[in-house]
Amino acid sequence: MDVVLIILGVVVAIVVLLAVGGSIAQRRRLERNRGVFERSLEEVNEELAAARAEDRGWERSTLEAAARDAYQRERGESAELTLIRIVDRPGTDEDKAIFRCDAGDRQEDLTLGRRDGEW
Repeated sequence: MDVVLIILGVVVAIVVLLAVGGSIAQRRRLERNRGVFERSLEEVNEELAAARAEDRGWERSTLEAAARDAYQRERGESAELTLIRIVDRPGTDEDKAIFRCDAGDRQEDLTLGRRDGEW
């Protein structure tokens, strides 16, 4: 009976060591790939926002011009704009277009709302 308990204890110890080792390896792999995953996710979100804007009949150039004007009025400088999200609720007065504004040393989000069909 003592031999069976020893074998069982060794098997349990091996399983525990494998589980802990696997957990550590998985965490390291996730940390190593996090940057690539986040960039890929951001690209997909940008493409989805652009596709959704086009599908809804929103003119992309009009959105970008309104965002550029709003940013320049608010900050007095220009920035690189990237459409990152579209919020399309029933009607038009609750529609929103969210842009990421990169002004070199500063990166922030700009939310445009629509009122009476105008941004």
